[in-house]
Amino acid sequence: VPLPEILYVGQGMSESVAVSDDGRARYFSVSGKIEASTAPKDMRLQRMLGHLAAALHPRPRSVLIVGFGSGATSGTFTLYPDVERIVICEIEPLIPRVVSRYFADANYDVVSDPRVRVVHDDARHFLLTTRERFDLITSDPIHPWVKGSAALYSREYFDLMRRHLEPGGLVTQWLPLYQSSEATVKGEIATFFAAFPGGSIWANDVQGQGYDVVLLGGDAARRIDLDALEARLRRPDYARVARSLQEVGFGSWVDLLSTYVGRDDDLKPWLAGARINRDRRLWLQYQAGLETLTSDEVRIRDRMAAYRRFPRELFAGSEAMERALLGGGSR
Repeated sequence: VPLPEILYVGQGMSESVAVSDDGRARYFSVSGKIEASTAPKDMRLQRMLGHLAAALHPRPRSVLIVGFGSGATSGTFTLYPDVERIVICEIEPLIPRVVSRYFADANYDVVSDPRVRVVHDDARHFLLTTRERFDLITSDPIHPWVKGSAALYSREYFDLMRRHLEPGGLVTQWLPLYQSSEATVKGEIATFFAAFPGGSIWANDVQGQGYDVVLLGGDAARRIDLDALEARLRRPDYARVARSLQEVGFGSWVDLLSTYVGRDDDLKPWLAGARINRDRRLWLQYQAGLETLTSDEVRIRDRMAAYRRFPRELFAGSEAMERALLGGGSR
C-alpha cells in the first residue's frame, strides 16, 4: 500500500495540523490524530450531524458548530434556505483559514459563505461567555481518549449547550463506538440523556455493522411530522439538500430516518447503572485512554439495537409514511 501524499503541514497557535491524500480519500489530522476525512463512512457521519438537526427542525435560522474539522458538517447547513446565521467555534485558526481549502468540495466552500462567522475560542469558554442562542447546535469533538476532550462529553457541557438553544432547538453530538468499551459508551450516552431527556440515537454503520452514532436532543420533546418533512424536502429550494444526502448514500429522507436506533426511555434497562461523566468527576478522561485497543463496536451496536422499536410517540404521519419508514428505506 503506497504511503499517502502529504499535501499540507502547519504549526498553529494550539495544534499541529496536516492534510494527506492516499488516492482514495483525503484526511485531516490534528497532532497526528485523524479528525476528519472524505472516506465514505466519515462523510456520511459528518453530513448526518448536519442533516438530522436541520431537517428535523421546522425552520432553522441560526446554527452553532463546535469544531470545524474538514468543514463538511458546517457546509451542510449552508444548503438550507432558512438558515441565516452560522457560527463556527474553532480554537485553531489554521483550520478554517487554510485546511478548509483542501476540502472545499466536501464542505461547499463554507468559509466563503456570507452567513458564516468563525470564532476562535475554546468551545466551553465561548458558551460560558456568549449571550447568543441558536436553533441548532452540533458538536463533533475529537475522540474522548485524546487528552482534554472528555470535558466536551460531560453533563455540564451538555447543560451549557441546552441553555443556548432557542425554544424548540436541537442538538446533535458525535459519539464513537470504536476504541471504547460498552460501559464507557453507556456512560457517555447516559450523560447526554441526563441533559436531554427524550433524546435519541442514530447509527452510522459500516457495511451494516456498528461504527459510531449521532445523539440527538432538544430543549423539549418534539414529534417528527413525516408528511410535513416529506413535503418540505421535495420543495425546489431543497434540491441541494437532497443531492447532499444522495452523495453519502441516503437516497431519500426515509433512508436518513431509518438510521434510528432508539430513545432514552427504550434504552433505560441497558443504561441502568451507567456512570455520568461530570466536570468534578471526569472519569472518561482516564477510562477512555485505557481502551484505545478495544474493538467492540459491533457488539455494542447490536446491544443497543436489541431495544429498537418503532417510536410512534416520536414519528407522526400517514400510514403510507409510516410504512415507508418501517420498511427501512432503500439502504
